[in-house]
Amino acid sequence: MSLKVAWDECYALPLKEGHRFPMEKYPLLKEQLEYRGIVNKKDFFRPSKLPDYSNIFLAHDESYLHRLENAELSKSEIRAIGLPYDEALIEREVTIVNGTIEATKYAQDFGVSMNIAGGTHHAFTNRGEGFCVLNDQAIAAAMLMNNSRTQSIAIVDLDVHQGNGTAEIFQNNEGVRTISVHGDKNYPLRKEKSDLDVALMDDCEDETYLRIIQNDVIAYLDAIEPEFIFYQSGVDILGSDKLGKLNVSIEGCKERDKIVLEYCKNKSIPVVCCMGGGYSKDIKVILEAHTNTFALAKDIFF
Repeated sequence: MSLKVAWDECYALPLKEGHRFPMEKYPLLKEQLEYRGIVNKKDFFRPSKLPDYSNIFLAHDESYLHRLENAELSKSEIRAIGLPYDEALIEREVTIVNGTIEATKYAQDFGVSMNIAGGTHHAFTNRGEGFCVLNDQAIAAAMLMNNSRTQSIAIVDLDVHQGNGTAEIFQNNEGVRTISVHGDKNYPLRKEKSDLDVALMDDCEDETYLRIIQNDVIAYLDAIEPEFIFYQSGVDILGSDKLGKLNVSIEGCKERDKIVLEYCKNKSIPVVCCMGGGYSKDIKVILEAHTNTFALAKDIFF
């Protein structure tokens, strides 16, 4: 058994200099994981090409996909997404989606699997925003439900920004429970209603943050007893993050991941982890925080 990780070169979409989304973190993270021996080269898998969009339609409106593919999004819709809109972007987003879909099979086989990208939780049923075009975890969760492989799924979103798109997609679906621990006064301004929302005050530090993960998130998971978990492990909770307003340390972020991953292991719940956000000025900080997640997954499950 080994840690399987979705990766494709298109994850590192070229952006204009100065763009605040750090696309360079994806290839650098892959290199770091190989260099440290956390993931063997043979255990990276390239997502295959989606045969059709039927799985995407389980979470997104067909009309949205049509407008996306045919360059019919309005200027305001493109501005809300915040990424350069072209065919390369669409290829990237579809590839990320299938990376998370294919990771579900590895998670069922080995307990855990990872996607170096993904966690695009601001994509709604009919629109994208906040660097998110298609909601990969929502699509993969809907696929699992549709294929009757599982009847109870939890999406644990610990990015600093609320998983508003994910909450909207599953607002009337009791089979998929959405959990979001996020900054109260951070993007998005208008929050959606998750099954469990915990809004944190600015400058929240390790002790308070980790107590909430243990007392609120883990207690809620115990109550709903999910059969499968998707984990959005954004590292923009760090005090150094440019787009976050919390003050969690590198060690606090690592302990958060440890709590979630050990819970999944101890309860024998398959988990797919997607990296989500991370916007610290120093790319080394982003890489260290993300690398910790992979290292813990390997240590805990293998």
